[in-house]
Amino acid sequence: MNSPTISTESFTCNGRHYHPGPHPIVVICVDGCADEYLSTSMAQGVMPHLLSLTKNGYRGLARGALPSFTNVNNASIATGLSPREHGISGNFFLDPDTEEEIMMNSSKYLWKETLLSHAAQSGRKVGMVTAKEKLRDILSHQLEGIAFSSEKAKEAKLDTHGIENVESLIGEPAPEIYSADASLYVLKAGVALIREGLADFLYLSLTDYMQHKFCPWEEESLTFHQNIDEQIGLLLELGAKIGITADHGMNSKTQPDGSANVIFLESWIQDQLGIQTRVICPITDPYVVHHGALGSLVMVHIEEESDIPRIQEKIFQLDGITEVYTRSEAAHRLELPEERIGDLVILSGRDTVIGRTEKDHDLSHVAKGLRSHGGRYEEMVPFIFSFPLNSTYLQKAVGDPRNFDVFEFTCNGEDS
Repeated sequence: MNSPTISTESFTCNGRHYHPGPHPIVVICVDGCADEYLSTSMAQGVMPHLLSLTKNGYRGLARGALPSFTNVNNASIATGLSPREHGISGNFFLDPDTEEEIMMNSSKYLWKETLLSHAAQSGRKVGMVTAKEKLRDILSHQLEGIAFSSEKAKEAKLDTHGIENVESLIGEPAPEIYSADASLYVLKAGVALIREGLADFLYLSLTDYMQHKFCPWEEESLTFHQNIDEQIGLLLELGAKIGITADHGMNSKTQPDGSANVIFLESWIQDQLGIQTRVICPITDPYVVHHGALGSLVMVHIEEESDIPRIQEKIFQLDGITEVYTRSEAAHRLELPEERIGDLVILSGRDTVIGRTEKDHDLSHVAKGLRSHGGRYEEMVPFIFSFPLNSTYLQKAVGDPRNFDVFEFTCNGEDS
């Protein structure tokens, strides 16, 4: 391992102050990690390093951003801001300027700078590794450092990604995105980057394929979390100070017979009320095989403003629907960018997802059970640190911490 001098220069981004110490800083976003995955894995004895962190560091819960989707929360973690402030309202949205339904995968939709770019400007060697290529552009916004995805690792080039020959560095070929290895490759990359002195300030963002496919107690899940724990151990051996959180949790969304528990809302509004609407499912992204583009929060765009109160009232009476907000209410209550959401924002219960019409969703891949996220019941996520929190941050932790506080806690939360 190379041992270059690590900058301890403080920096400020979006009103937050960061004071990293002379050691590698690593924040891990375990995509889709409901806390029961960790509790179950530790109870089964397969995560000894995490258990040690629980005893000797800090383990609690934090509240994520809504919608509890990947792009929204990763943007929040990278900026330290709510969606209302950074502008990312989902993985997918209706562009108000063009009326097109498009992916929100580009940094052009991000209103604020990232703390990763500021860390690099302060002298830290920043490494940002994601499983999904869709996040790379958003999270590497204005970043002078290393940024690549495990999905496209073999395509990384020095002039565009800050690194090349990634597969040689890690010693493994880039994995299939629909696999446990897609996440483990991110962690292995983090270990390699620190070991070779290429990065000392890292954001490692995994993918939730395994959590969509398996319950916490299933053998595949336990093996996956055991492998995560092994990489955490290697990061600790390299002297890293680690913060761990998630972008969202995960819940079963099935009926008693195992089929997906879906409300096809656009069809229902048309059939029951005779009103044409556009329902946008913000969970939609390039990786819909494991969730069928079905989540627990949708946006409803309504042509006639006078129809909004009636539609709102009728939707709220549906079994499985838990919250129905107008645009202004959602912007305030859910901290969302008002100009990038629907006329109504609808959330469903723990066991329910919302879709558009039956023909808009391929349920063949979730015929044996659907696990998904997006709503209030996937909002609370793990919040773990590899060191005891000082009195200031311990007090913050027992209040209402947010998952997007994780870098501040990791940089500032240990006694000097």
